[in-house]
Amino acid sequence: MADLDNDLKSIESRPIKSIFFGGGTPSIFSPETIHQIISGAKDRLAFDDKIEITMEANPGTFEQKNFSDFKAAGVNRLSIGIQSFNDIHLKNIGRIHDSQQALSAINTAQEAGFDNINLDLMFGLPEQNIEQAINDIEIACNQNVQHISHYQLTIEANTFFHKHPPVTPEMEDLWEMQNQCHDVLNEQGFQQYEVSAFSKPDKQCIHNLNYWNFGDYIGIGAGAHGKLTEPKTGIISRRWKHRQPEAYMTYAASNPVSGSSEIKQDELIFEFLLNALRLRNGFSYEIFECNTGLDRGVLIETCKNIDPELLIINGRGIHTSDTGYRFLNNVLEQFI
Repeated sequence: MADLDNDLKSIESRPIKSIFFGGGTPSIFSPETIHQIISGAKDRLAFDDKIEITMEANPGTFEQKNFSDFKAAGVNRLSIGIQSFNDIHLKNIGRIHDSQQALSAINTAQEAGFDNINLDLMFGLPEQNIEQAINDIEIACNQNVQHISHYQLTIEANTFFHKHPPVTPEMEDLWEMQNQCHDVLNEQGFQQYEVSAFSKPDKQCIHNLNYWNFGDYIGIGAGAHGKLTEPKTGIISRRWKHRQPEAYMTYAASNPVSGSSEIKQDELIFEFLLNALRLRNGFSYEIFECNTGLDRGVLIETCKNIDPELLIINGRGIHTSDTGYRFLNNVLEQFI
């Protein structure tokens, strides 16, 4: 709350459309603490009537027992880190839950009253084949959930896998996994609206849509990042809080901001495109102008020489073609 109080002057009277408890495992917080945070935020901020409040949770038994209390505390969307329904693959990536706990977590969340549930799934896991990847998706689609996030396993620096690289599927198999899994999702009524995000109609994640549309957000907590537009000057900057918990706790009441950087005008267009072109339907000129402060003419001039078979410019806005979307990195590289 002290951290949030320091950010209030930057938010002014803007309504809050979403809150996302994410990063690490926020579901190990007690429901009472989550209630305190939500209530404290509501006392200080103008909540939108349809505010989306998401919590990330692991399928472990410890977290499951609190789902009902999290719902009562104000959380109305749950994002469960399933990753796979295959016990061998879960073990290979170091997950401590098994497939039965994963299914139990979904059922427990639904019994707790959650009607907006996301499942995180990964593909390209060590020793995974195409049929197993499809099986994960089919099981997920049969759970009556509203949103599925589908990511390829990436090896991050300073991790066990980075030091001891596992044997993962060949590139051709990864491509086929992705395509066939996406086909199953589409057949089951999940619409792709972002590179890794699929939802039932009207169940897109509001919080993530704000990211991809280059909207403003504040970051509360150790190591949290935010992006804000100064109302009077239009200057857009990123800022981040002290990363180490001890330092964060020391400075939270006085100055939790560890650093900041202004996004210069010549960087704005690329930063915007880097986010907004992840959306399957692209973006409107109004969104671009509202969230960058730039005129659409500057954007159109920047995009006019991009291969029209990859990037489509029309009277309403800009989006990639089907081919451009499948090779989005290649499209973005043309702006560098």
